[in-house]
Amino acid sequence: MQSVVEHSHSGYAGLSVSGRLSDLASILPGYAPAPPATDRAFWDGLPQATRAALIADAEKVASSDWATLPARHYRAFAATGDRAAYEIGYFTRRGRLTVLALGEAAENKGRFIDALIDGLMLIVEESGWQLPAHNSQVRDGKFDPLPDPAHPVIDLFAAETGALLSLVVYLLRGALDAATPMVVERIKREISTRITRPYLGRNFWWMSAEGETTNNWTVWCTQNILISTFVRPTSQATRRAVITKAATSLDAFMRDYGEDGACDEGPAYYRHAALCLFGALNIMDEVAPSVFAQVWQQPKLRNIAEYILNTNVADSWHINFADAAASIGPCGAREFLFGKKVGSDALCALAAADARTVTEAPAIDTPEGASLFNRLLDIVAASEIDGYDKEPVTPPDIYYPSTGLFVARDGHFTLAAKAGDNDDSHNHNDVGSVTLYAGGKPLLIDVGVETYTKKTFSPERYDIWTMQSAFHNLPSFEGIGQMAGADFAARDVAVSLGDDVSEVTMEIAGAYPAEAGVSSYRRRVRLIKGTRVEIVDTYHGSRPPELSLMFADRPTVSDGQISVEGGETIAVSGAGTMRVEDIAVTDEWLLWTWPECLYRVLVPLAGNEISLVIEKSGETA
Repeated sequence: MQSVVEHSHSGYAGLSVSGRLSDLASILPGYAPAPPATDRAFWDGLPQATRAALIADAEKVASSDWATLPARHYRAFAATGDRAAYEIGYFTRRGRLTVLALGEAAENKGRFIDALIDGLMLIVEESGWQLPAHNSQVRDGKFDPLPDPAHPVIDLFAAETGALLSLVVYLLRGALDAATPMVVERIKREISTRITRPYLGRNFWWMSAEGETTNNWTVWCTQNILISTFVRPTSQATRRAVITKAATSLDAFMRDYGEDGACDEGPAYYRHAALCLFGALNIMDEVAPSVFAQVWQQPKLRNIAEYILNTNVADSWHINFADAAASIGPCGAREFLFGKKVGSDALCALAAADARTVTEAPAIDTPEGASLFNRLLDIVAASEIDGYDKEPVTPPDIYYPSTGLFVARDGHFTLAAKAGDNDDSHNHNDVGSVTLYAGGKPLLIDVGVETYTKKTFSPERYDIWTMQSAFHNLPSFEGIGQMAGADFAARDVAVSLGDDVSEVTMEIAGAYPAEAGVSSYRRRVRLIKGTRVEIVDTYHGSRPPELSLMFADRPTVSDGQISVEGGETIAVSGAGTMRVEDIAVTDEWLLWTWPECLYRVLVPLAGNEISLVIEKSGETA
């Protein structure tokens, strides 16, 4: 057995981005994620099917009405907590603009310019680019019911909007100026007012200028600030000031990341955290290649890049926890390019294989569909990805000390358990939780999170059922579950990773409040390769424990076993009478991953020990 220490964040030495700033050249060039529309050799040279799809998508939206964004929809968040009313129209505007810009770049006939200008003007005339859920002047402060144009807030999507408008101008400036130069001038003025000046003149919490804890906001916003600065003609003074501030934020983000590279927000947030770190570093490397090139050689950065590889199960299924969904869509150009930069053939192979399965663009009413930057990277990298000939490989068993995530696999089972504590970013109370896939399909599941509302990020967060330990394959004690906070953590964690057996053991009593009456609750999770999974819990305390097990497929219970439709059977020893609860799923975000009904099996302990054994189908131990 190998003892481990939780939350190791050492090893930051040598990775400092800001430490390289003294080597910046006197002139910083611009950045181009793709050739502009005037480069007809590139755009006309795209595969015919790609060009046709870009043009067809633009034709579908060119004549439709633009989404309206009434003030009452903005105010709804502060009043009722509703995010969707405003966000759907907000992202639809931006997604439609992205589609039109790509269609015009591909066709170059001017057919979509009028619609583009309509959309551009609608967006620059919005009172604020920040979402209602982020409309606060301070972190975790009071949300103002309407944006104040005199005090712009740079949130995730204000920064995204600045990047989007900058990229549209970069791609199509000639065509826009031919229609009227006023459009480009207006965009320039609005980006200066809403993005550049407040970025350089204020300290938003996500910059970590005063030591605040970072999360995906830090790199996501920073990446887009860099885009809006370097794809447009901006002064050298502005470029130098922006890259200096950006480097400080990236250093803070790297400081807060574990040396092992684990994303404590889960694999879905890898795309907003690790991949935006890649995007920001890549822009800085492009404009100052001799300055930041050595950053890519750091082991920590490669660990960050390969996290998504190590949490991948099969297809779009991933080992998830916190607010991350279990099914997150395929990897693509950004993962591929990140893999290239850090020298990871395995990540490149996974990303290339995934990217080749994508047959349509993301929906325009989503943040993904609104990202012109990501779409351009996809287009530019497509030919290289298509020609990449290395096959995906099965990643090794791994343990991430910084988050307590254990993953083991044998070709049939993918088994995960989470030690750590209940203080992750986007935290769920899930210390000790187990997830299990069999044959690439979910068996014991982590539900994830419902559509975000005001309540999601409020003191009532843990009133939401998906956040509670009682819905995370964990025990409760007469209804008492785990508590949130760094003190509510796993102890005595030990891990062994082997060719024949991989296992993790931990003491999770400390994740529960004193009133739960738990003096000890030890969990051992083992994968005996090619044979079976074992989960053994040993308990001492004053309240009777009841174990909850979560399923996406309907289970049936009988004496000593749980059978799942079309799947494995779980042999249960040491249990009292088990019962099954149906959980209706109506939330749109959960329905993206799960069916309309989930199932919870409640398993009371008959004594001080309970064991679950899941044998490989058709195998005996």
